[in-house]
Amino acid sequence: MDTVNTCIENYLEYCKAQKRLDEKTLKAYRIDLRQFSEQNPYTHIAEITSDSLEQYIARLHTQYKPKTVKRKIASTKAFFHYLEYREIIDRNPFNKIIIRFREPVILPKTIPLHTVEIFLSTIYKQRKNARTLYQRRNALRDAAVAELLFSTGIRISELCSLKVSDVNLYDGTILIYGKGDKERRIQVGNESVIHILTEYTEDFSGERQSCSNFFVNQSGKALSDQTVRSMINKYTALASIEQHITPHMFRHTFATSLLEADVDIRYIQEMLGHSSINITEIYTHVAVAKQRNILATKHPRKDFQI
Repeated sequence: MDTVNTCIENYLEYCKAQKRLDEKTLKAYRIDLRQFSEQNPYTHIAEITSDSLEQYIARLHTQYKPKTVKRKIASTKAFFHYLEYREIIDRNPFNKIIIRFREPVILPKTIPLHTVEIFLSTIYKQRKNARTLYQRRNALRDAAVAELLFSTGIRISELCSLKVSDVNLYDGTILIYGKGDKERRIQVGNESVIHILTEYTEDFSGERQSCSNFFVNQSGKALSDQTVRSMINKYTALASIEQHITPHMFRHTFATSLLEADVDIRYIQEMLGHSSINITEIYTHVAVAKQRNILATKHPRKDFQI
Protein backbone atom coordinates (compact mmCIF):
# COMPACT_ATOMS: atom_id res chain seq x y z
CA MET A 1 0.00 0.00 0.00
CA ASP A 2 1.35 3.45 -0.93
CA THR A 3 2.33 5.74 1.94
CA VAL A 4 1.37 9.41 1.94
CA ASN A 5 4.99 10.62 2.02
CA THR A 6 6.05 8.34 -0.85
CA CYS A 7 3.16 9.56 -2.99
CA ILE A 8 4.03 13.16 -2.24
CA GLU A 9 7.66 12.69 -3.27
CA ASN A 10 6.63 10.94 -6.48
CA TYR A 11 4.16 13.71 -7.25
CA LEU A 12 6.75 16.45 -6.71
CA GLU A 13 9.15 14.61 -9.01
CA TYR A 14 6.34 14.37 -11.61
CA CYS A 15 5.72 18.14 -11.29
CA LYS A 16 9.41 18.84 -11.83
CA ALA A 17 10.15 16.39 -14.65
CA GLN A 18 6.82 16.15 -16.49
CA LYS A 19 4.93 19.37 -15.77
CA ARG A 20 8.18 21.41 -15.76
CA LEU A 21 7.01 23.65 -12.93
CA ASP A 22 9.37 26.43 -11.80
CA GLU A 23 11.28 26.25 -8.52
CA LYS A 24 9.03 28.70 -6.67
CA THR A 25 5.89 26.72 -7.51
CA LEU A 26 7.60 23.46 -6.54
CA LYS A 27 8.70 24.99 -3.24
CA ALA A 28 5.12 26.10 -2.49
CA TYR A 29 3.77 22.64 -3.34
CA ARG A 30 6.42 21.01 -1.16
CA ILE A 31 5.56 23.22 1.83
CA ASP A 32 1.80 22.75 1.43
CA LEU A 33 1.96 18.98 0.98
CA ARG A 34 4.43 18.54 3.84
CA GLN A 35 1.97 20.37 6.06
CA PHE A 36 -0.86 18.18 4.81
CA SER A 37 1.20 15.07 5.56
CA GLU A 38 2.08 16.26 9.06
CA GLN A 39 -1.54 17.09 9.93
CA ASN A 40 -2.95 13.94 8.33
CA PRO A 41 -3.52 11.12 10.85
CA TYR A 42 -3.21 8.34 8.24
CA THR A 43 -0.03 6.67 7.01
CA HIS A 44 -1.38 5.25 3.76
CA ILE A 45 -2.95 7.29 1.00
CA ALA A 46 -5.94 4.95 0.52
CA GLU A 47 -7.05 5.59 4.12
CA ILE A 48 -7.72 9.30 3.52
CA THR A 49 -11.42 10.09 3.26
CA SER A 50 -13.55 13.11 2.40
CA ASP A 51 -14.20 13.59 6.11
CA SER A 52 -10.50 13.78 6.95
CA LEU A 53 -9.95 16.27 4.12
CA GLU A 54 -12.81 18.45 5.40
CA GLN A 55 -11.27 18.41 8.88
CA TYR A 56 -7.92 19.45 7.41
CA ILE A 57 -9.54 22.31 5.46
CA ALA A 58 -11.36 23.45 8.61
CA ARG A 59 -8.02 23.61 10.47
CA LEU A 60 -6.49 25.66 7.64
CA HIS A 61 -9.25 28.26 8.02
CA THR A 62 -8.31 28.71 11.68
CA GLN A 63 -4.63 29.18 10.87
CA TYR A 64 -4.41 31.25 7.67
CA LYS A 65 -5.99 34.02 5.67
CA PRO A 66 -8.43 33.00 2.89
CA LYS A 67 -5.90 33.57 0.10
CA THR A 68 -3.36 31.23 1.73
CA VAL A 69 -6.06 28.64 2.48
CA LYS A 70 -7.15 28.74 -1.15
CA ARG A 71 -3.58 28.06 -2.33
CA LYS A 72 -3.05 25.19 0.12
CA ILE A 73 -6.33 23.55 -0.88
CA ALA A 74 -5.39 23.91 -4.56
CA SER A 75 -2.01 22.23 -3.90
CA THR A 76 -3.65 19.31 -2.12
CA LYS A 77 -6.42 19.02 -4.71
CA ALA A 78 -3.88 18.88 -7.55
CA PHE A 79 -2.03 16.13 -5.65
CA PHE A 80 -5.17 13.98 -5.37
CA HIS A 81 -6.04 14.59 -9.01
CA TYR A 82 -2.59 13.16 -9.88
CA LEU A 83 -3.24 10.11 -7.66
CA GLU A 84 -6.54 9.51 -9.42
CA TYR A 85 -4.95 9.99 -12.84
CA ARG A 86 -2.22 7.48 -12.02
CA GLU A 87 -4.85 5.08 -10.58
CA ILE A 88 -3.07 5.03 -7.22
CA ILE A 89 -6.45 5.64 -5.59
CA ASP A 90 -9.80 4.23 -6.76
CA ARG A 91 -11.83 7.29 -5.83
CA ASN A 92 -10.76 10.88 -5.33
CA PRO A 93 -12.05 12.01 -1.88
CA PHE A 94 -12.12 15.61 -3.15
CA ASN A 95 -14.98 14.67 -5.51
CA LYS A 96 -17.38 14.60 -2.56
CA ILE A 97 -16.30 17.96 -1.15
CA ILE A 98 -17.86 21.29 -2.11
CA ILE A 99 -15.47 24.13 -1.30
CA ARG A 100 -16.92 27.61 -1.28
CA PHE A 101 -15.68 30.59 0.66
CA ARG A 102 -15.53 34.26 -0.05
CA GLU A 103 -12.03 35.62 -0.49
CA PRO A 104 -11.86 39.30 0.48
CA VAL A 105 -10.86 41.66 -2.32
CA ILE A 106 -7.54 43.28 -1.42
CA LEU A 107 -6.98 46.26 -3.66
CA PRO A 108 -3.48 46.57 -5.12
CA LYS A 109 -1.45 49.41 -3.65
CA THR A 110 -0.21 51.91 -6.21
CA ILE A 111 2.31 54.76 -6.21
CA PRO A 112 1.05 58.26 -7.09
CA LEU A 113 2.56 59.25 -10.44
CA HIS A 114 4.17 62.40 -9.02
CA THR A 115 5.87 60.17 -6.42
CA VAL A 116 7.21 57.89 -9.19
CA GLU A 117 8.58 60.98 -10.92
CA ILE A 118 10.28 62.17 -7.71
CA PHE A 119 11.68 58.68 -7.12
CA LEU A 120 13.19 58.41 -10.62
CA SER A 121 14.50 61.99 -10.49
CA THR A 122 16.30 61.17 -7.24
CA ILE A 123 18.17 58.28 -8.87
CA TYR A 124 19.28 60.45 -11.80
CA LYS A 125 20.33 63.19 -9.39
CA GLN A 126 22.39 60.69 -7.41
CA ARG A 127 24.11 59.60 -10.61
CA LYS A 128 24.88 63.18 -11.59
CA ASN A 129 26.24 64.11 -8.14
CA ALA A 130 28.07 60.84 -7.44
CA ARG A 131 31.52 61.38 -5.94
CA THR A 132 33.03 58.09 -7.06
CA LEU A 133 32.89 55.99 -10.21
CA TYR A 134 31.48 53.11 -8.16
CA GLN A 135 28.56 55.22 -6.94
CA ARG A 136 27.91 56.62 -10.41
CA ARG A 137 27.81 53.16 -12.01
CA ASN A 138 25.50 51.82 -9.30
CA ALA A 139 23.11 54.72 -9.85
CA LEU A 140 23.15 54.03 -13.59
CA ARG A 141 22.17 50.41 -13.03
CA ASP A 142 19.56 51.41 -10.43
CA ALA A 143 18.00 53.84 -12.91
CA ALA A 144 17.82 51.08 -15.54
CA VAL A 145 16.16 48.71 -13.06
CA ALA A 146 13.60 51.24 -11.81
CA GLU A 147 12.75 52.45 -15.32
CA LEU A 148 12.16 48.89 -16.53
CA LEU A 149 9.96 48.07 -13.52
CA PHE A 150 7.74 51.06 -14.20
CA SER A 151 7.72 51.01 -18.00
CA THR A 152 6.85 47.31 -18.41
CA GLY A 153 5.09 46.21 -15.21
CA ILE A 154 7.53 43.31 -14.99
CA ARG A 155 7.56 41.20 -11.81
CA ILE A 156 10.74 41.49 -9.72
CA SER A 157 11.39 37.74 -10.11
CA GLU A 158 11.10 38.13 -13.88
CA LEU A 159 13.41 41.15 -13.88
CA CYS A 160 16.11 39.43 -11.83
CA SER A 161 16.00 36.32 -14.05
CA LEU A 162 16.17 38.26 -17.35
CA LYS A 163 18.97 36.96 -19.57
CA VAL A 164 21.13 39.05 -21.88
CA SER A 165 19.54 37.29 -24.86
CA ASP A 166 16.03 38.26 -23.65
CA VAL A 167 16.61 41.99 -24.17
CA ASN A 168 16.67 43.47 -27.67
CA LEU A 169 17.30 47.21 -27.45
CA TYR A 170 17.40 47.64 -31.22
CA ASP A 171 13.67 47.11 -31.50
CA GLY A 172 12.97 47.80 -27.82
CA THR A 173 11.48 44.40 -26.93
CA ILE A 174 11.87 42.33 -23.78
CA LEU A 175 11.18 38.59 -23.73
CA ILE A 176 9.79 37.69 -20.33
CA TYR A 177 9.41 34.20 -18.86
CA GLY A 178 6.54 34.48 -16.38
CA LYS A 179 4.82 32.07 -14.04
CA GLY A 180 4.64 28.53 -15.31
CA ASP A 181 7.30 29.32 -17.94
CA LYS A 182 4.77 31.31 -19.96
CA GLU A 183 6.48 33.59 -22.44
CA ARG A 184 5.40 37.09 -23.32
CA ARG A 185 7.12 39.84 -25.26
CA ILE A 186 6.65 43.43 -24.22
CA GLN A 187 7.68 46.61 -25.98
CA VAL A 188 9.54 49.40 -24.20
CA GLY A 189 7.81 52.40 -25.68
CA ASN A 190 9.78 55.27 -24.14
CA GLU A 191 13.00 56.50 -25.78
CA SER A 192 14.43 57.74 -22.48
CA VAL A 193 14.05 54.25 -21.01
CA ILE A 194 15.70 52.69 -24.08
CA HIS A 195 18.53 55.21 -23.72
CA ILE A 196 19.24 54.43 -20.04
CA LEU A 197 19.08 50.66 -20.72
CA THR A 198 21.55 51.11 -23.59
CA GLU A 199 23.89 53.14 -21.37
CA TYR A 200 23.70 50.42 -18.73
CA THR A 201 24.46 47.59 -21.19
CA GLU A 202 27.49 49.45 -22.54
CA ASP A 203 28.84 50.45 -19.12
CA PHE A 204 28.36 46.98 -17.59
CA SER A 205 29.49 45.00 -20.63
CA GLY A 206 32.53 43.68 -18.75
CA GLU A 207 30.57 42.41 -15.75
CA ARG A 208 27.89 40.87 -17.96
CA GLN A 209 30.45 38.74 -19.80
CA SER A 210 30.88 36.58 -16.70
CA CYS A 211 27.13 36.28 -16.11
CA SER A 212 24.30 35.47 -18.50
CA ASN A 213 21.86 37.62 -16.53
CA PHE A 214 20.97 41.05 -17.90
CA PHE A 215 21.12 42.85 -14.54
CA VAL A 216 24.30 42.33 -12.56
CA ASN A 217 26.22 43.98 -9.75
CA GLN A 218 29.74 45.36 -10.06
CA SER A 219 31.16 41.97 -9.04
CA GLY A 220 29.61 40.37 -12.12
CA LYS A 221 26.98 38.41 -10.18
CA ALA A 222 23.26 38.32 -10.94
CA LEU A 223 21.21 40.99 -9.21
CA SER A 224 19.02 39.56 -6.45
CA ASP A 225 15.50 40.64 -5.60
CA GLN A 226 16.74 41.62 -2.13
CA THR A 227 19.24 44.02 -3.71
CA VAL A 228 16.44 45.60 -5.75
CA ARG A 229 14.28 45.99 -2.64
CA SER A 230 17.17 47.59 -0.75
CA MET A 231 17.78 49.92 -3.70
CA ILE A 232 14.16 51.07 -3.68
CA ASN A 233 14.27 51.67 0.08
CA LYS A 234 17.47 53.68 -0.34
CA TYR A 235 16.08 56.11 -2.92
CA THR A 236 12.72 56.33 -1.15
CA ALA A 237 14.59 57.58 1.92
CA LEU A 238 16.80 59.96 -0.11
CA ALA A 239 13.71 61.43 -1.77
CA SER A 240 11.96 61.80 1.61
CA ILE A 241 9.04 59.73 0.34
CA GLU A 242 6.95 58.61 3.30
CA GLN A 243 5.07 55.88 1.46
CA HIS A 244 6.58 52.40 1.73
CA ILE A 245 7.29 51.32 -1.84
CA THR A 246 7.81 47.73 -3.00
CA PRO A 247 8.86 46.46 -6.45
CA HIS A 248 5.38 45.00 -7.04
CA MET A 249 3.79 48.42 -6.52
CA PHE A 250 5.46 49.58 -9.75
CA ARG A 251 3.59 46.74 -11.49
CA HIS A 252 0.30 47.81 -9.90
CA THR A 253 0.92 51.44 -10.86
CA PHE A 254 1.77 50.43 -14.44
CA ALA A 255 -1.51 48.51 -14.81
CA THR A 256 -3.73 51.06 -13.07
CA SER A 257 -2.27 53.98 -15.06
CA LEU A 258 -2.96 52.21 -18.35
CA LEU A 259 -6.51 51.33 -17.28
CA GLU A 260 -7.17 54.94 -16.27
CA ALA A 261 -5.86 56.00 -19.70
CA ASP A 262 -8.66 53.87 -21.22
CA VAL A 263 -6.39 51.06 -22.48
CA ASP A 264 -8.41 47.89 -23.15
CA ILE A 265 -8.10 45.56 -20.16
CA ARG A 266 -7.24 42.60 -22.42
CA TYR A 267 -4.11 44.41 -23.63
CA ILE A 268 -3.17 45.01 -20.00
CA GLN A 269 -3.78 41.33 -19.22
CA GLU A 270 -1.39 40.36 -22.02
CA MET A 271 1.29 42.81 -20.91
CA LEU A 272 1.11 41.64 -17.29
CA GLY A 273 1.16 37.97 -18.30
CA HIS A 274 -2.04 37.10 -16.41
CA SER A 275 -3.51 33.72 -17.32
CA SER A 276 -7.05 34.95 -16.68
CA ILE A 277 -8.82 38.25 -17.23
CA ASN A 278 -10.32 37.79 -13.75
CA ILE A 279 -6.91 38.50 -12.21
CA THR A 280 -6.47 41.70 -14.21
CA GLU A 281 -9.95 42.92 -13.29
CA ILE A 282 -8.75 43.71 -9.76
CA TYR A 283 -7.41 46.96 -11.23
CA THR A 284 -10.89 48.09 -12.20
CA HIS A 285 -11.56 48.58 -8.48
CA VAL A 286 -8.57 50.91 -8.23
CA ALA A 287 -9.60 52.84 -11.34
CA VAL A 288 -12.87 53.81 -9.62
CA ALA A 289 -11.02 56.91 -8.41
CA LYS A 290 -11.00 58.18 -11.98
CA GLN A 291 -14.71 57.42 -12.31
CA ARG A 292 -15.42 59.40 -9.15
CA ASN A 293 -13.46 62.37 -10.47
CA ILE A 294 -15.28 62.27 -13.83
CA LEU A 295 -18.72 62.20 -12.21
CA ALA A 296 -17.78 64.96 -9.77
CA THR A 297 -16.43 67.32 -12.43
CA LYS A 298 -18.29 66.41 -15.65
CA HIS A 299 -21.80 65.41 -14.61
CA PRO A 300 -24.31 68.23 -15.27
CA ARG A 301 -25.77 67.99 -11.74
CA LYS A 302 -22.87 70.08 -10.47
CA ASP A 303 -24.26 73.13 -12.31
CA PHE A 304 -27.80 72.90 -10.94
CA GLN A 305 -28.87 75.86 -8.84
CA ILE A 306 -31.39 74.41 -6.41
